[in-house]
Amino acid sequence: MAGIPHDHYEPTTQGEKWLHRRLPIVGLLYNTIMIPTPKNLNWMWIWGIVLTFCLALQIITGIVLVMHYTPDTTLAFASVEHIMRNVNGGFMLRYIHANGASLFFVAVYAHIFRGLYYGSYKEPREITWIIGILIYVAMMATAFMGYVLPWGQMSFWGATVITGLFGAIPFIGETLQMWLLGGPAVDNYTLTRFFSLHYLLPFVIAALVIVHIWAFHTTGNNNPTGVEVRRTSKEDAAKDTLPFWPYFVIKDLFALGIVLAVFFAVVGFMPNFLGHPDNYIEANPLATPAHIVPEWYFLPFYAILRAFTADVWVVIAADWITGGIVDAKFFGVLAMFGAIIVMALAPWLDTSSIRSGRYRPMFKWWFALLVVDFFVLMWVGSMPAEEPYATISLIASAYWFGYFLVVLPLLGVIEKPLSQPATIEEDFNAHYAPNTGGARPLVNPAE
Repeated sequence: MAGIPHDHYEPTTQGEKWLHRRLPIVGLLYNTIMIPTPKNLNWMWIWGIVLTFCLALQIITGIVLVMHYTPDTTLAFASVEHIMRNVNGGFMLRYIHANGASLFFVAVYAHIFRGLYYGSYKEPREITWIIGILIYVAMMATAFMGYVLPWGQMSFWGATVITGLFGAIPFIGETLQMWLLGGPAVDNYTLTRFFSLHYLLPFVIAALVIVHIWAFHTTGNNNPTGVEVRRTSKEDAAKDTLPFWPYFVIKDLFALGIVLAVFFAVVGFMPNFLGHPDNYIEANPLATPAHIVPEWYFLPFYAILRAFTADVWVVIAADWITGGIVDAKFFGVLAMFGAIIVMALAPWLDTSSIRSGRYRPMFKWWFALLVVDFFVLMWVGSMPAEEPYATISLIASAYWFGYFLVVLPLLGVIEKPLSQPATIEEDFNAHYAPNTGGARPLVNPAE
């Protein structure tokens, strides 16, 4: 697909021309920040800048914290206490880093669900969506390994439970688990291994983010209508778009300021609110916590993992068909990873020709139920593995898979969508022109 027609960077001074012939970095930055952006983007499009800020924040605070952290089981917990008590500003750095992970996941979940509602995964943006899911998986891996580093009770036992899941994989599970741990059980070699990967993966995420941005700059941004920017001429494209700078940059920075005001209020007044009390106790392999739970952002998938027990009919059937290879534990692992895989396959599972959920009346109800389902999974994931939570988690897990594997394919066949605007300009004027007596409130300088 051809890019959106727009003015590209042209060097004017001799110095710019000299640099542009050898390293066109100024042109790359110009074309990035001046990219034509659909003028009807709403406030759900602010999460990209929040995510970019969070990534930079986590890398910078992480690098400083590493200067004072000791990745050794006998010293790790004490080194965290040293950071909190003795390092200048150390307590604030650690609280920003720990709560920054939560802000990261709040933003990424809002970003993902926005994409699911407005159909940002549909053609031609399938690769952009897949890269985004890979970023999310890398974030989960990074956060899990980071949670182990303080070497508290929940750090140790969380690592024991989660790494034990890999041992359920038939034939290669035991070898894979030992390779992941670095030995037969969670110990010093596990901590040093996780520390190394926790330090490396953010830079992998940064590289994937660059590719992600490159991908959607190639296809253009999606927008609330799902209607593509007109590419017939530069004049038509200018009627549908505005330059990213200054219009959307200022809007994004304003939204980021509001988000950060809330974030620093949490860091300043309730920094331990999202932490588990047991993780402020040094790890003890001989004392198992009464209730082992991961961080809140893992809870939905943790609930799916625990939902499929040995007495669930689908697990019984899988166990019988495979001759005992797929037992309840392995089935739970498959379900947990499968919950992310079906989300990644949304571009091919959604059969509707309409991109945006705004014009799909039946879809809106099913999607709203999916959002509620996600929060229900988060809630039951924090509860003990007993009734009624076990049954609720099974029902919620069934709906998660049912939405992607059944609802999305069927809606494309049976749903009657509403009429869409012919162009982005038409949608923009319909929303904003009445407030200005019929005149367009914003004028693209390129027009």
